[in-house]
Amino acid sequence: MGQNLKTRLKRRRRSQYLKRKNEQAKANAAIKKAAPKDEKPAKKAAKKAAKKATKKAATKKVAKKAAAKKVAKKAAPKKEAAAKTPEVKTEDTGAETKEGE
Repeated sequence: MGQNLKTRLKRRRRSQYLKRKNEQAKANAAIKKAAPKDEKPAKKAAKKAAKKATKKAATKKVAKKAAAKKVAKKAAPKKEAAAKTPEVKTEDTGAETKEGE
């Protein structure tokens, strides 16, 4: 007889648990249905803002690279002009120290 009592208790407790669970789920579903409508535009706006920020960062990087290339191009002709000018060579007087002595 004890076995029967245990199974009945278990079944009753299980059914009560399932009722509570279903009621909680229904309450949460009602809350979730109302909330996402307000959150979706905010999420979309956040995504757009993030996209714009990444685009700005990318364009800034491109602009920096372009500016660096321009500076390098301007510097290159100056270096070439300096290289074209004749360099004065110093004569070797033979006053260098001999290695090994």
